[in-house]
Amino acid sequence: MLNYEFPPIGGGGGQAHRALLRQYAGRPDLDVDVLTSAPRPGLFMERLANNVLVFKIGIRKRHLHLWRRREVLEWLFKAGACYRGMIKKGDYDLVHAFFGFPTGWLCWRTARRTPYIVSLRGSDVPGANARLQLEYKILGPLVFKPIWKKASALVACSEGLKERALRFLPSAGIDVITNGVDLELFHPATPSGDSGPLRLLTVGRLSTTKRLPLLLETVRLLCDRGCQTHLTIVGGGALDSDLRRFLSEKGLQDEVTLAGRREAEDMPEIYRQHDVFVSASMQEGMSNAMLEAMASGLPIVTTRCEGVEELISDNGVVVGEPAAPDLAQAVQGLIEKPQVRKAMAQAARKKAEGFGWNAVADSYLRLYAKVK
Repeated sequence: MLNYEFPPIGGGGGQAHRALLRQYAGRPDLDVDVLTSAPRPGLFMERLANNVLVFKIGIRKRHLHLWRRREVLEWLFKAGACYRGMIKKGDYDLVHAFFGFPTGWLCWRTARRTPYIVSLRGSDVPGANARLQLEYKILGPLVFKPIWKKASALVACSEGLKERALRFLPSAGIDVITNGVDLELFHPATPSGDSGPLRLLTVGRLSTTKRLPLLLETVRLLCDRGCQTHLTIVGGGALDSDLRRFLSEKGLQDEVTLAGRREAEDMPEIYRQHDVFVSASMQEGMSNAMLEAMASGLPIVTTRCEGVEELISDNGVVVGEPAAPDLAQAVQGLIEKPQVRKAMAQAARKKAEGFGWNAVADSYLRLYAKVK
């Protein structure tokens, strides 16, 4: 298995990969070597289980949550040599790559020797990600398409991502295997009679794609309407200073908390300390954070993006337009109708129970068998 990011580096793609490996751990019919990255130079090995060994190629990483072009090239160069050596020495049946690029590039170069499948995660599929438009324009036709075409299987993590991928390469055959969630780790809080502001939460990288200023404007509108709310933003990224400046200019320091990047083990309790999960993301594969929030019993208020159709029904609200007044109206409705919010919370947990990681692992194992 290949992935250019893996905890603590990166976001949802690395978290999903690690969760899948936990399902593979201890299986007598499966041996897995993982090649990924580390945030400092060197070669590191970690055994996750008797049948799962992780090799980490270290690079000079400035930010854990953001990849610079130089860092991507450095990892490709260093990991490429290691990967080719593993392929020559190892008796592998197949390679499973997370992300079509940059990870899939390594598989494409050894496709004659070992078949590979690619899990498309979101940012590796041309779309609205503002930071990657140059990469999409240049690498899309020259690199992405050849990698996809030579793969023995392509997998999208949501129907919405599959649709986006087919707009890029209509001839592609694409399976859908959704993300999963740890239903034991993430669970609802014990009900309490505490009153106070409605506690809103959003989780993710502080990037343009997440449209976080839209959420801040939503909070401002709610304050103007006399609605008691507090928004917590968990995540790190390039927009941190811009968001802090916005809060100062709008006088929202008391209504919004920028919590920064938090460790994975902190997240279950953070979800349980909140009432509603909000998102304004313009693009996702399938949101791990949204799944974790649902498993924690949080109703969802979100703008429309990939993966939403599979996740949101009676457990939340999908606003028609990515506009602060629409988001504010949806949140205000949950404030004014606590029984509706309670019903959505119960529906959120029930919906999440259909996305256990065991089912995801079984789907991948069936796909491996077909390719092998």
